[in-house]
Amino acid sequence: MNLLIWQLLLVYLVPYLVAGYDVLTEAADVVLMDDKPSKIAVAIRQARRTLRIARENTWFAVGIKIAVLILAFFGVATMWMAVFADVGVTVLAVLNAARTLK
Repeated sequence: MNLLIWQLLLVYLVPYLVAGYDVLTEAADVVLMDDKPSKIAVAIRQARRTLRIARENTWFAVGIKIAVLILAFFGVATMWMAVFADVGVTVLAVLNAARTLK
């Protein structure tokens, strides 16, 4: 009789547990998919590296745009310099961000 009760509980509760697991994994910032807590340290190192590269890209883009703005103020910058300051810096930032894929 107890086995029947457990089977009924499993049949009715497992779908809710699985649905709850899906909700938890979607709401979580980080989900460990195996039993190796050492991967937390790897994730932290990768997050710090990614943040450092994002800061580099931001400062690089802002610096180039300010430099071209100053040159434009004095009448030295051309349209092509402005295009490079916009599109070229974006391409360089994307290529620099690709370093995080290693």
